[in-house]
Amino acid sequence: MEIFGYLASVLIGVSLGLIGGGGSILTVPVLVYLLGVDPVPATAYSLFIVGLTSAIGSYTYFKTNLVNIRTAIVFGIPSIAAVFATRAYIVPAIPDQVLSLGNLVITKSILLMLLFAVLMIAASWSMIKKDSPKPGDLSGAGVQKFNYPLILLEGTVVGILTGMVGAGGGFLIIPALVILSKLPMKEAVGTSLVIIAAKSLIGFFGESGDTPINWKLIGIVSAMAIIGILIGSSLSKKIDGKKLKPAFGWFVLVMGIYIIIKELI
Repeated sequence: MEIFGYLASVLIGVSLGLIGGGGSILTVPVLVYLLGVDPVPATAYSLFIVGLTSAIGSYTYFKTNLVNIRTAIVFGIPSIAAVFATRAYIVPAIPDQVLSLGNLVITKSILLMLLFAVLMIAASWSMIKKDSPKPGDLSGAGVQKFNYPLILLEGTVVGILTGMVGAGGGFLIIPALVILSKLPMKEAVGTSLVIIAAKSLIGFFGESGDTPINWKLIGIVSAMAIIGILIGSSLSKKIDGKKLKPAFGWFVLVMGIYIIIKELI
């Protein structure tokens, strides 16, 4: 099972490199179900793995000038603050037993996995549905204008979700950058990777000192994911990631439903 876990870690990077997102949604299930990590530290480990992998993945976008630094700062500041606060204060404050309904006891670990499953289902829908953007949304022409109230709200919400479940939230960030910041899609993907890298790594280092950190495990999974993103980036030159995105979305949907059933039954 451990070998399967490390092999699955490669898929985290491949999906990031090939379709520009979605890979982080696999990290927690791989850590919990294949590598036997408890859900609470798994969400912390995921922040480091996703952050480091996204940082390396963003290098190619930097080289081709597909990262909008101004947008990354405007969107990233509220997101980074929210994920740091969530890991430092909100997650440690959740009681070990959250709710009890007869024989059903919702623990902190179960709550985080259920929240993660809901996020997976939302992410799968964004990957399965056909994109029909308005031409104006993708043009990137003219002077860039920021909808600051919405960007602040979106950045904060994404930061809280990232802090709670350890996923990068690229499926939320990319549409926000396209619609609210008027970025072209490729530039939105590159900018999203930078935002994910910054908020995930800073969120990890804001982790409560009570969380045990297995650096050996984190290092191996990160290395495998990095290998995956290099493979995915190479494949993206030969394979259209958009064609694979719906299939990956269905896979994520099935996994999300499986997690809900497994945790509740």
